[in-house]
Amino acid sequence: MAKCEVCEKGVHFGIKVSHSHRRSNKMWKPNVKSVRVKTAGGSQKMYVCTSCLRSGAVERA
Repeated sequence: MAKCEVCEKGVHFGIKVSHSHRRSNKMWKPNVKSVRVKTAGGSQKMYVCTSCLRSGAVERA
């Protein structure tokens, strides 16, 4: 699974509890996009989460 290369956001695990209180494992995945971003050496393709894109932590090429 891809991880955000800016903030290192990855997969989180927990337990899903139904209305009848049956418990099962759950996985929350980050909203990670493959985008072309500007770097010092030109442009580079990176995996970046959408919260980093919205906050302006990276600049699209």
